[in-house]
Amino acid sequence: MAQHFLLSRAAKTLSLAQVFQMKDEEAEMAFRRIRWADTNGEPVCSHCGGVDAYDCRRLKGAPRFRCRACKKDFTLTSGTLFASHKLPLRCYLAAIAIFCNEVKGKSALALSRDLCVSYKCAFVLLHKLREAMADELKGRVIGGEGKVAEVDGGYFGGYVKPANRKEDRLDRRFTRNQNGKRKVVVIVRERGGNSVPAVFNSESQAASFIRSRIAKGTVVHADEAGSWDNLHERFEVKRINHQEAYSMDGACTNWAEEYFSRLRRAEIGIHHHIAGPYLLRYAQESSWREDNRRVSNGDQTQRIAGLALKRGKSVDFTGYWQRHIVEGE
Repeated sequence: MAQHFLLSRAAKTLSLAQVFQMKDEEAEMAFRRIRWADTNGEPVCSHCGGVDAYDCRRLKGAPRFRCRACKKDFTLTSGTLFASHKLPLRCYLAAIAIFCNEVKGKSALALSRDLCVSYKCAFVLLHKLREAMADELKGRVIGGEGKVAEVDGGYFGGYVKPANRKEDRLDRRFTRNQNGKRKVVVIVRERGGNSVPAVFNSESQAASFIRSRIAKGTVVHADEAGSWDNLHERFEVKRINHQEAYSMDGACTNWAEEYFSRLRRAEIGIHHHIAGPYLLRYAQESSWREDNRRVSNGDQTQRIAGLALKRGKSVDFTGYWQRHIVEGE
């Protein structure tokens, strides 16, 4: 029997011991090489793009540079998701490594204990990393001639606790007995390829999203739900009735179900509550993890750090606790 990738040596190229043994200078250089890869770690001005800058940090202060062209100061994290950071750079690198090591996800409470930071700090940091992950999914189109994609939906959040007495319990399948917070995550996943998730109030609202994210010529597999009937107008569609079988006559949605298995376990076993405005971020995180499940933890850490350093300030979490949410990038 073949060894699972996560048990192999190839999956483990970075350890937390390596990160915590880094000196401040080593952590700084690691971030510099990730952010300014084109100049091999030499600082590039975040204001004018100039490459002629010198170190002007204070004694025992955080890294700071001054551009000779525009005379403005900038730091290693200026204009990134880590802008105005308070923790040492080594802690951010460790947080990303811890985040990547967790196959189903990492809870903010656990990260706050791992790094000895407040829950607020861990909560915002993890959501910023999810925001960085989402950049890889933006505008992604999957499939094409000769390729197969699967479409499915799963409902999350909005749990209504049943009444104690049987005679007082309501049928929670009816809309009138729900709280309106339950949303459906729709996943479009290419077999042997990448995936794209989205969140809607119902599966029927996902039609335009699916058409825009699947290339023409793709063979689409879906279940028996009526929400996917209109896909026949644009694609060759194979349907599987799950009341009869999970796979029959070459039709199945097992790749999509595999994604929902990861997301459901993250909801039940790690986060416990992923409803509301953050559901899409958790769905995108699960999608990224599923697409990169055969990538080593060291490469995952470097990729997420690179995405975070290339992205501008957080749209969702800049000034989150002060209710000073920024608009736009």
